[in-house]
Amino acid sequence: MSDTLDAQQGALRSQLLDQVAAAADLAALDAVRVAALGKKGAITDLMKGLGGLTPDERREAGQKLNALKDEIAAALDARKGALEAVELESRLAREGLDMTLPARPQARGRIHPISQVVDELTAIFCEMGFSVAEGPEIETGWHNFSALNIPPHHPARQMHDTFYLPDQDGAKDADHAETVLRTHTSPVQIRTMLEEEPPIRIIVPGRTYRSDYDMTHTPMFHQVEGLVIGRDITMGHLKGCLIEFCKRFFEVDDLPVRFRPSFFPFTEPSMEVDIGCSRKGGELVIGAGDDWLEILGSGMVHPQVLRNGGIDPDIYQGFAFGMGIERIAMLKYGIPDLRTFFEADVRWLEHYGFEPSDTPSMAYGLTK
Repeated sequence: MSDTLDAQQGALRSQLLDQVAAAADLAALDAVRVAALGKKGAITDLMKGLGGLTPDERREAGQKLNALKDEIAAALDARKGALEAVELESRLAREGLDMTLPARPQARGRIHPISQVVDELTAIFCEMGFSVAEGPEIETGWHNFSALNIPPHHPARQMHDTFYLPDQDGAKDADHAETVLRTHTSPVQIRTMLEEEPPIRIIVPGRTYRSDYDMTHTPMFHQVEGLVIGRDITMGHLKGCLIEFCKRFFEVDDLPVRFRPSFFPFTEPSMEVDIGCSRKGGELVIGAGDDWLEILGSGMVHPQVLRNGGIDPDIYQGFAFGMGIERIAMLKYGIPDLRTFFEADVRWLEHYGFEPSDTPSMAYGLTK
């Protein structure tokens, strides 16, 4: 009986190993596995026949069948690995990319958040009757500091905060000879007052420069200034203008706005402007809440600044305000880091940018 089983197992071993080697794909290999090791497989059938043997024969035959089973299983695994490698190589060859094709055949342009916010500011203030003014980014010390009532000892004029350029030759005095990258857009207020007669109503968006760099500061950034000069201009005009701006820009009709006393050399009295917000759950939400967020500075134009601009403060009064464009863009659109505005990351622009057709207007909405 033992010799008969040995002969059967030997023949079955050769047959199964030949079938494993001949399997051309994974489907054929799986058919061999089922025929050998399945519930009705050849080796399984032999296992079922062990019950008719004596204990000694059963033990010996069982050991041999288990060895055969393990050998066939190992052969199946080895063949499966080889077939999978061949199939993967074939798939890679079929799905290969032609790297000579354009990397971005359908690349789309996006409007940068800075450009979008400047357009939004322009839409809001121009509907209020403001016009847009511009000025040079390289300024004299007189326009950038002295004419704005900023004395020589003021911290803003120190080397650690301001980018100084070589002095100009032939200037009428040291103040006009001093040359800097403008630290704010306020010099355009002085230039406008010197060139235009009141009434004046302008906003001045543009680039400014200060020596600083972290999550909330960059060496180059953007500001917008506002200037209104006329007869009988009061604090009420200033408050009404800025309250209306805050509600329209942040698109919150019941937005609380608070004015706090402050100090700026070029305005008197001066005020910081806060808007209401909530910080529950670590999320900043602009609107009625239990907290406040400072967004801009403002005040009535200092009489000496009016005189420096060639305007009689006994006849004309005015107000001015200024804010960082990046700051209000970060607040409105949830941008966490100021530095990302200038890193030229297309992925960032795809996420935070705007469609070219989304031109802000008060008639159709600032954002669509």
